[in-house]
Amino acid sequence: MNYTAIARVAALAREYLFPAGCALCKKALFTGEDAWYGLCEDCRKAAAIEPENRCLICGKPLISEIGRCMQCRVTSGSVQADAQRFDRMLPLFPYTGRYRTLLSAYKFARNKAVGNFFIEKLLEGLPIFLEDFTEPVLVPVPPRRGKIKNEGWDQIEYLARLFEKNEKKGRNRAVPVYRCLKRLPSQSQKTLGYKERMFNLLHRIQCFRAPPQEIIVFDDVYTTGATMNACAGALKQAGAKKVYGICLFYT
Repeated sequence: MNYTAIARVAALAREYLFPAGCALCKKALFTGEDAWYGLCEDCRKAAAIEPENRCLICGKPLISEIGRCMQCRVTSGSVQADAQRFDRMLPLFPYTGRYRTLLSAYKFARNKAVGNFFIEKLLEGLPIFLEDFTEPVLVPVPPRRGKIKNEGWDQIEYLARLFEKNEKKGRNRAVPVYRCLKRLPSQSQKTLGYKERMFNLLHRIQCFRAPPQEIIVFDDVYTTGATMNACAGALKQAGAKKVYGICLFYT
């Protein structure tokens, strides 16, 4: 029995002993694959990445625009958009309805099985970028200082570890994880408005070691782009040449 099969049997045993049910519809999970992802087959199929017409910069779906959305057109000429911002972004799902419920189950209820599903979707999205890179690495957005110590985990760091496990099994499209960012004390982004978010992390994210030349930063939610811009700024100031971003959700 290979590692994947063993992991799914273990997940099913965990679900049998401590039933959580599907993170979305709450239906009982009866197969190893369902238990591994924390989602029933129907809910997994419903959460598909749609090949929408997307902005070439932020990756959000375009309504009537061509190439770039109105927000990116506005910020491209402002002080927020300089040579250090991210080059391109791909958020996978809208942060609404069942997707909001899904992130809440993972991030706040700590249903870590859902992390396996998120990794699958991130791996589906990565090939859209890979043709633009020669030797990319994945860089996780750093947690707030003391978060892991105080809360016991960070949702992005947990995904980073899952990425590393997938890489060892040859499933990361040969994209390794590289931690090189740290976050200095700052206010929580979720408590701030748009303008405050844009400046809250200014110079508050730094590189603690030399970054690679080609980087894909990953995070859970893309809202204003402030966090991605701060990460890209730190990475490019430290020597990175190309910084893309990939997120699970956009608002």
